Amino acid sequence: MRIDSHQHFWKYDAERDRWITSDMQVLQQDFLPAHLEGLLKANDFDGCITVQADQSEAENVFLLAAASENNFIKGVVGWLDFQSEELADKLRYYRQFPLLKGFRHGLQAEPQRDMMLRPDFMRGIGQLRDHDFVYEVLVLADQLQFIAAFVGAFPDQKFVIDHMAKPDIKNGGLERWKTDIAAVAEHENVWCKVSGMVTEASWHTWKNEDFEPYLDVVVSHFGTGRIMYGSDWPVFLLAASSYEAQLQVATDYFGKFSKSEQAAFYGLNAKEFYTL
Repeated sequence: MRIDSHQHFWKYDAERDRWITSDMQVLQQDFLPAHLEGLLKANDFDGCITVQADQSEAENVFLLAAASENNFIKGVVGWLDFQSEELADKLRYYRQFPLLKGFRHGLQAEPQRDMMLRPDFMRGIGQLRDHDFVYEVLVLADQLQFIAAFVGAFPDQKFVIDHMAKPDIKNGGLERWKTDIAAVAEHENVWCKVSGMVTEASWHTWKNEDFEPYLDVVVSHFGTGRIMYGSDWPVFLLAASSYEAQLQVATDYFGKFSKSEQAAFYGLNAKEFYTL
């Protein structure tokens, strides 16, 4: 089984999708299952995990509908307000949808950089395990210093770091990120998505070898059993001309690994993490 563990769908709405700024015009259009299915098939992927791009429960409805209508969508990562007093009821409600695998909040955009350590947010995270939901950690590299404490507070909760916590590849921001990601990886309940790299590099001049030092770090600390491939379609279009172009970064690097390690990276780890 080959799984693209990270991609998004949206019907573009300029007001709702204000995060898609003027320098991201290529993203100012609809991206729907019909646009992705052929790309996955052409690159021998059996399916994908679709991840929320909007922080609303309407997003959950939209993505679950897409998954129910398209068999190649193997799981959904939605959104909930983890500080809400209604969270327990919401989690019980969402258990009726087996395709809903977990949740994510856009911590990367929060003005309070250690917001994930707020007691009310952590109380919410503490309720996920009882419902077998995973949690996706979307942070920037400057927030990674807080994540070891965050995930360490919930040793029985499954976490995955999205986009390797977005190291500053464009400017060679390796050293502090390397220290912080190593501390996070010590927690065996945490996995890491090898995704979103090209958009953290120089959009128009990146080379495959730019990513090698960062991939070396991730593999060294997470091993090949806690990493998973994700395209970050369609966001990668900001920096890569095609699905194949961004995939080639992973192909070149992981081509030297054993067949079993490649099978784990390209799908079996995602199958295990999301209980597909």
